[in-house]
Amino acid sequence: MKKRAVSMLLTAVMAVTGMAATATVAHAEGEEGKVINIYSWNDEFRTRLEAIYPEVESTSSDGTVTTLKDGTEIHWIINPNQDGVYQQKLDEALLNQADASDDDKVDIFLTETDYVFKYTDKDADVAMPLTDLGIDPDTDLADQYDFTRTTASDSDGVQRGSTWQCCPGTLVYRRDIAKEVFGTDDPAEVGEKVKDWDTMKETAAQLKEKGYYTFSSYADTFRLYGNSIAQSWVQPGETTITVDQKIMDWVNDSKEWLDAGFLNPTVKGQWNDDWNKAMGSQSKVFAFLFPAWGIDFTLSPNWDGDAGSWAVTNPPQEYNWGGSYIHAATGTDNPEHAKDIILAMTADKDNLLKISKDYSDFTNTKSGMAEAATDDANFSSEFLGGQNPFAYFAPVAENIKIAPLSAYDQGCVELIQNSFSDYFQGNVDFDKAKANFETAIKERYPEISEVKWPE
Repeated sequence: MKKRAVSMLLTAVMAVTGMAATATVAHAEGEEGKVINIYSWNDEFRTRLEAIYPEVESTSSDGTVTTLKDGTEIHWIINPNQDGVYQQKLDEALLNQADASDDDKVDIFLTETDYVFKYTDKDADVAMPLTDLGIDPDTDLADQYDFTRTTASDSDGVQRGSTWQCCPGTLVYRRDIAKEVFGTDDPAEVGEKVKDWDTMKETAAQLKEKGYYTFSSYADTFRLYGNSIAQSWVQPGETTITVDQKIMDWVNDSKEWLDAGFLNPTVKGQWNDDWNKAMGSQSKVFAFLFPAWGIDFTLSPNWDGDAGSWAVTNPPQEYNWGGSYIHAATGTDNPEHAKDIILAMTADKDNLLKISKDYSDFTNTKSGMAEAATDDANFSSEFLGGQNPFAYFAPVAENIKIAPLSAYDQGCVELIQNSFSDYFQGNVDFDKAKANFETAIKERYPEISEVKWPE
């Protein structure tokens, strides 16, 4: 029997999507609903929709309801991403989709790159093919970066979502440390010192001699290695997790860098207080690896020094980190609204340039980002000392090749880092870290039968 790479709950959704799909067709031919339910984990999508969507009339003071000019209400259902709460709530709603009243149906939902494949799975069929909405990806979305379209597609190449974001990563560094160690803070000259991993290691030794760490944590480099895997963590129809050699390269290199003193040993992973403090003015950390959202949402709020103290340059290898995908839920009673919103948010270059200008997002039109990369007057950053970061984001985006996806990516990415963090800190040996990963991943995904490690 074929085993599907979807959660047990979403597999159960398959039993009701036939009825839901019928309902979608019926509503597409008739009157739209009066309530659009949008599921997300924060207000990022809402604020950008309000900024560019011409049909918005007003939003309630608490941000939970946006009223459109035709009287339709968007109800924002927000649950935190932490500990899988958002996915749990979304899964429950999708499971009840066929039997829900029109005003309670999921109409649009968002996913992140780490778990988008779970929801675009063709067998689960919870995210509508864009063509069923009347969107032709080959024409309507032709200006998007190719890897974002691939990420939003099922295993047959059918696109079931779209995004306003492209998240190419750069290296973001302290200007004062660069001047002290290298004698310059010029992005082009610093870029030569971090242009590949071999050069980066030589530069790390220079930084150490002056008392600085290159990066804050071994977790900071994970996305670069993880973006380079040759095959997905779990192949379609399989229940075996295959750990790619690139992941083990990250383990080995991280241990080497930590032992060499190139990383701050007190910072254990990311998204914790020590990591946040490593972005402060008293920190000895030279650089972080961030896409545009990382600079705006993470680095900037944690910086307590003067504006203009940071700059961006090329990373040691191209990578992508993140991205929020918009999906029309199978069974929606608002397919026309969903279509209009997706096109406005992800296909209109002028709208996306406005988002880039107002929110510093690197957005998802190739022609628009090419314009931004050369438009210093409109796209320079005060936080980056007047630098235009799009000049560095754009070439990275052009060269990103997204790693093969699976429905298990989020768990694998989180748990492999958690398990080997103990190894890096000297709390367990290498083999115990491997065993701990095997135990943890099978606890999260009981259907996983084995873990294969590279020879």
